Amino acid sequence: MCDYSLHSIKSRPAKVGDRLMTRDFGTGTLGFAASEDANVAVCVRPGTELSFARDVMCQPIGMLGWRDKVIRHKTAIFRQINKEKIAAHHDALEFPDGQITLLTCVRADQAATVLQLPAEPTTAVEVEAQRRVALVG
Repeated sequence: MCDYSLHSIKSRPAKVGDRLMTRDFGTGTLGFAASEDANVAVCVRPGTELSFARDVMCQPIGMLGWRDKVIRHKTAIFRQINKEKIAAHHDALEFPDGQITLLTCVRADQAATVLQLPAEPTTAVEVEAQRRVALVG
């Protein structure tokens, strides 16, 4: 499953080697789109490793934000944060320096490749860690 705001969009799970683009699907959030079809959301599991074509660009933040925030990393691990908050964005990227950024704050039209999927869970704790936040509503 993708973040709750992408449930109305046609989707498929991510695969190793997928070429993705960050895309605004017009649902109030940003997600990953399949390079072969920009109308298909690609759902990424927590723990998936991604490689971006360039340093990651984020939307300006704060009252005086007039230029994009640049994250000087090209690799990230997909995470879900704030799982206890039902009506919040959960999809996030964790960078090598430990910085975590919500995916919806990342600029659209950035290319990424799926490097590695998380290992299949073998314990209840691992299953819970990889569980995506359920549909709201």
